[in-house]
Amino acid sequence: QVQLVESGGGLVQPGESLRLSCTASVNIRSINAMAWYRQAPGKQRELVATITSDGKGDRADGAKGRFSISRDIDKNTIYLQINTLKVEDTAVYYCYAATLGSIWAPLADSWGQGTQVTVSS
Repeated sequence: QVQLVESGGGLVQPGESLRLSCTASVNIRSINAMAWYRQAPGKQRELVATITSDGKGDRADGAKGRFSISRDIDKNTIYLQINTLKVEDTAVYYCYAATLGSIWAPLADSWGQGTQVTVSS
């Protein structure tokens, strides 16, 4: 099973930016698709952004504009850049890998342990 380790979360003020990292234990080009999800207190986990094995990124409708996903193949790492953070961005952010199948119909997958992002003044 692929191991995913997130980092970069923390306590930030509204309006600031943050970049989350997720490092995989394997070459990320061998992973069909990776994604960032988030789960706010009392809410369901929701998809934020995805990136395919060939580097094509996409964002959920609610994440367009302030969120961007990218990757560094040499570091086996994907990133989530969040700009102009809002209080409502407070959540645990999870990295996800669909090693077989797709994000929507995985045949094998892995989750990271999550990294807490707290936006507060």
